[in-house]
Formats: sequence, C-alpha cells, structure tokens
Amino acid sequence: MRLSTKSRYAVTSLLDMVMHSDEGPVSLADISQRQGISLSYLEQLFAKMRKNKLVISTRGPGGGYRLSQPPEQVNISDIIFAVDDKLEVSNKDALPGATNYEPCLTEQLWDELSQQISNYLTSISLADMINNQQNELQPELRDELSS
Repeated sequence: MRLSTKSRYAVTSLLDMVMHSDEGPVSLADISQRQGISLSYLEQLFAKMRKNKLVISTRGPGGGYRLSQPPEQVNISDIIFAVDDKLEVSNKDALPGATNYEPCLTEQLWDELSQQISNYLTSISLADMINNQQNELQPELRDELSS
C-alpha cells in the first residue's frame, strides 16, 4: 500500500503550517521553501483543502493560510480525503466494469485492510503528530543541554 504524493505532501504541509502559525497565517511560499515542495503544487493542494473546509485563506500583506479548526479536531484521514478521492489497498489489475475484470479472491481482505487503515488515520490528529514530533526532539534537546 502506498499513499499518494498528494496525500503525503498535504499532511506534511499542514503540519508545517501548524508548527509555524504562532504569528498568524502562513504563506505557501514559506512552506514551499521549508519543505521543498513546489509552490504551484502547494497551491493545488491548498485549493482542494480550502474547498473541503480544512484551511482558511487570508489575502493581502501578511496573508496566508491557517487551519479552519483546532489541530486536535483535524484528523489525518480528513487531510487525505480532501486531496485524494479515496485511500484503498488493492490487489486488482482491472477495475470493476473493465472488460478484463474478474473478482479478486482476496478482495474482502483488501477491503477490510483499507477500512482498518482508514480507522487508524481517523484516530490520529495533527495535534497528535505535533506532540509526537516534540517528544522525539526532547531527548536530543536533553542531550544538548546536559553537555
């Protein structure tokens, strides 16, 4: 199973945005520079996320983007589904309706796995990811301070 580039970049860019939103809206140019994601690609992703009401844009000097709700209320699955149609584990070479389509013997297994992954991603918020990131940095900071 692989997450699409759109999904990975969307999650990364929103994490970056939240981590740098202390002083107000965050510009896509700043996210692009920090994360190495093309500005035009970010514009496409943020248009989808704005359409799905995950982010709010502010125009003008000092403008940019911010979350439409607290990070605790934005699940990773919300982000993925905002930019991708669906997250699916599949072992199919042909889609239903295609002339060479045959039901996969393990189709139920892959459907259930897709549901488990979806449930897992629904259980994780942006705030959880930020807290995990900060906890991972803590031992490094402790080592630096003790030397």
